Amino acid sequence: MFNLPHQVDFALNKLIAAGYEAFIVGGCVRDILRQKAPSDYDITTSAEPEQTKAVFEGEKIIETGLKHGTVTLLKDGMPLEITTYRIDGAYADNRRPTSVQFTKSLTEDLARRDFTINAMAFSEKTGIVDPFGGEADLQNKIIRSVGDADRRFNEDALRIMRAIRFASVLGFKIEESTKKSIFKNKNLLKNISSERIAAELVKLLCGKNAKQIIVDYFEVLEVILPEIGKMKNFNQNNPHHIYPLLEHTAIAVENTPAEPPLRLAMLLHDCGKPDALTIDEQGVSHFYGHPEISAQKAKAALSRLKLDNATVNLAVELIKHHDADITPTEKSVKKALNKYTPEVFFKLLEVKMADNLAQNPKYNRIDEIKALKTMATEIINKNDCYSIKQLAVNGRDLINIGIPAGKELGKALDFLLNAVINEKVENKKENLLSYLKEKGGFNS
Repeated sequence: MFNLPHQVDFALNKLIAAGYEAFIVGGCVRDILRQKAPSDYDITTSAEPEQTKAVFEGEKIIETGLKHGTVTLLKDGMPLEITTYRIDGAYADNRRPTSVQFTKSLTEDLARRDFTINAMAFSEKTGIVDPFGGEADLQNKIIRSVGDADRRFNEDALRIMRAIRFASVLGFKIEESTKKSIFKNKNLLKNISSERIAAELVKLLCGKNAKQIIVDYFEVLEVILPEIGKMKNFNQNNPHHIYPLLEHTAIAVENTPAEPPLRLAMLLHDCGKPDALTIDEQGVSHFYGHPEISAQKAKAALSRLKLDNATVNLAVELIKHHDADITPTEKSVKKALNKYTPEVFFKLLEVKMADNLAQNPKYNRIDEIKALKTMATEIINKNDCYSIKQLAVNGRDLINIGIPAGKELGKALDFLLNAVINEKVENKKENLLSYLKEKGGFNS
């Protein structure tokens, strides 16, 4: 099972040959036991940093974190973090220890780690070292803190997000005392940087168990996303909906492709509904304008989390237009392809599909959404005209017949595109210019 890359074997064997203990540790051990290929390998050793550097004299070494006992070995293109067994000192900021103390005990080093499934080590010589029952928890699909959960989360509050992220991605349950501590300490997340919160949130949302985690740990998510606060226990009270707002949202997230902008969009797509609520004379709830309100809230939330602009802009656009009415006709689809671009249009259909799957099945629109996708694909494959750049004329052609550059030129191109989409004129240069002169009031 532990068929390690040659670079890892090299590092372990070098340290052991020099008289030190050395093990792979943490997530890579967890992944191998799950029969998953690790994304990287960490090594822990009894050698202190200067001793580690001496062992690998002549190799490419980066002094990444000598203060905390870490040296990075670059071997045949693979970076390997090699860290001395250590005991963490006091944590001043709910994130990092202010000091570390080196130790000769592997068990003491493992005791400072977050969860039992990440507190295992392995070497060919010793086998698996598992003082906290991580292998059993892995087999039983349990997330459990190493030692006292309150202490672990106060040391590093990001572990709260890591716990629910692991539960989502791995499909595991969080052990009861660890779960209680998560809720008890959830407000410590306010002390953690936005970037680190965002990285964990995105992984969580793209996990296979995201739906359940969103519902079960809503109060935790609310700390980092107050914009979703009103969704809990909000009854939609509308024939199109059979789920309360939070459950509808969680189901919609689950039914969206596991791409960060799409999952973020679905988490926030209806967060503006409580603010848009009106009730008609029959007692039915309506949420007019909620996509725009939700988009504004999402923009604020995702920008605060410092996600990249492309992710934020796409998620906000999908939220803003998730209720857009696109009828399954060629004209309507061409107009939508022009308005949104093909990339956004197809993602918008994914959002609409997920939204519909989380509604009353009596109002099933899946076939209609599939028809839109088929129609758009055919339009693109046939290279039918749906954008100004596909017109058989360009700005220079229109300037040559006397249309001034600027706003008038833009209006003329839009006029022609609309005419082509509505099949009033064929997309040929001479036809377009003649039509423009005739219908648009322009003369050469």
